[in-house]
This record gives sequence, C-alpha cells and structure tokens, in this order.
Amino acid sequence: MGQRLVSVIEQQAREAREVLGIQPLGVKAILAQKPTDRPTRRKKSPAPLFHAFTKAMRKALWDAYGWFVAAFREAAEKLRAGDRMANFPTGSFPPHLPFVTG
Repeated sequence: MGQRLVSVIEQQAREAREVLGIQPLGVKAILAQKPTDRPTRRKKSPAPLFHAFTKAMRKALWDAYGWFVAAFREAAEKLRAGDRMANFPTGSFPPHLPFVTG
C-alpha cells in the first residue's frame, strides 16, 4: 500500500507542476543549495497536530489522544480528591501537589 500511495502522490505533484508550469529543481540546483540558507517565503499555516501516513492513521492518533486526555483528567480529579495512588497514563506527568511545610 505504501509504495502505491507514494506513486499517487508523485503523479499528483507531477500534474500540479505541469498545470503551474513549474520545473523541478534538479540534482545540480539541489546540491548547490547551502544547508544554512533560509527559505525566501514561509508557510503561514500552523503545523498539523499529527503527522501520519494516511487519514485513517491520523484519525486513530486523534482518537488515542482523546482517550489519553480523558484518562489524565480522570486521574487528576482523583488526585485532587486526595487519592495519591491515582493512576496516570504512561508518558504523562501528574500535576504538582501544593507545597506543604513541615
């Protein structure tokens, strides 16, 4: 599936270049670029929340994030209620507890 998707993306890019009359840079032009140069124009759109190969994978990541947030909020509520053994999701950091002097 992956190779087929890459072929489709390459074909779409080829067609878009033809419509716009844009030529690919080519090997010489790419190698002539300096790695420290900055682009003349930057994209203004925000970065996506998830980088994924397919829309289905992006949706799965979004759903998993929703479950993660729900589990975190539930554990945080238990912690606020006094349960110091509240089970937070793996990879998360529990909110800090109030500082108490001796």
